[in-house]
Amino acid sequence: MTAMGKGGEALRARANQEAFRRLNESEPVLVDILPAIEALPGMTRETILTSGPALPWKDYIGGQRDAIIGGALFEGLAPDRAGAERRLAAGEIKVDGCHAHACVGSLAGIYTASMPVFVVRNDTFGNVGHCNFYEGTNPRRLNYGVYDEGVRERLLYVNNVVAPVLRDAVRAAGGIPLKPIIKRALHLGDELHSRNTAASLLLTRELVPHLLALARGGRADVEEAVAAMTADHYFFLRLSMAAGKATADAAHGIEGSSVVSAIAINCRAFAMRISGLGDAWINGPHPTVQAKLFDGHTEDEITWMGGESTITETIGLGGFAQAAAFPLQAYQGGSPEAMVERNLSLYKITVGENKDYQIPFLRYRGTPTGIDIFKVLETGIVPVMDAGIAGRDGGQIGAGVVSASLDCFVSAVQAYRERYPA
Repeated sequence: MTAMGKGGEALRARANQEAFRRLNESEPVLVDILPAIEALPGMTRETILTSGPALPWKDYIGGQRDAIIGGALFEGLAPDRAGAERRLAAGEIKVDGCHAHACVGSLAGIYTASMPVFVVRNDTFGNVGHCNFYEGTNPRRLNYGVYDEGVRERLLYVNNVVAPVLRDAVRAAGGIPLKPIIKRALHLGDELHSRNTAASLLLTRELVPHLLALARGGRADVEEAVAAMTADHYFFLRLSMAAGKATADAAHGIEGSSVVSAIAINCRAFAMRISGLGDAWINGPHPTVQAKLFDGHTEDEITWMGGESTITETIGLGGFAQAAAFPLQAYQGGSPEAMVERNLSLYKITVGENKDYQIPFLRYRGTPTGIDIFKVLETGIVPVMDAGIAGRDGGQIGAGVVSASLDCFVSAVQAYRERYPA
């Protein structure tokens, strides 16, 4: 029993079971693809969204600052970098956090008005989550703090070629349920954060009949859209993120719950949102990193420029399903033994085992789901998250596992006890 007393423990236990139920019973469905300005609540032409709790413009640094400026240039909000800096400093271009607009961002997480986004509806609870598109295989991407002519051309290609084809295919399909794809992908070697190989192919299979119909109708760009979907293993990541957002938001706002309902990073801090603590963010130090870097890069290059793909961990995927994805060792290092040991430890800090997301190697045991801040503090076991690693000069330089700081959970428990005194 903690210091909050038996009554408080009972309230928290009931609230956490309700959060766990919602995490399990959510049914995310891809229903549309729309420009951000049409899809996201509160989005405007002069708004740029980025990862993590929103900061004053002067506090953004490094790759995240560069990415925001790149978003302004891509959207034509300024003629050059200096002009973008002036407009951002004057507040003429607004910077806000993705979560405040029902979306999540990969790394720097840049959304501008014209960018296409996946619209994922939670059919069980009626809320909607969003994520923008994967930019492609080049390690120099806007979400990794780079904006140049090559990045601009790839973003326009996504806007003008890839997204319209997939939009029409999704609409023709009447929507694509994502949970069945995620469930099967876990059985085929994915963990739905740093590995999405099977999920990307399963999504393509669902869309093939509708893509063929578009091709028979004379659409010359269908082949290019399919090539973009299958060029590498990461296309589905943005859908697992949108599904994560739609699922986790359904478990947010439950009075008395100590379950983590969002994890986000900006250039300054690691942050969490707790179901029973409203929309306040609890900040802490950046995570520690164990990474396998690409050839030619060294650890002193590692930097933080944001990240909200960690929403997958809040629903029992990503680092909480590592034992389903042994092929990850070739990408981010580690060993099967370490993945299993890490995965098993996470059951000690979660509310329960997911009824749908299962790990074959663990005899189809459900993934640990529903991070409880009190269990983290009591055990000293912190959440681990799979992640791409950014370099100080922009671009992706590797991949690995990041571990949250215990300090953030100390602050979260303190905030909880202040909100719910014995």
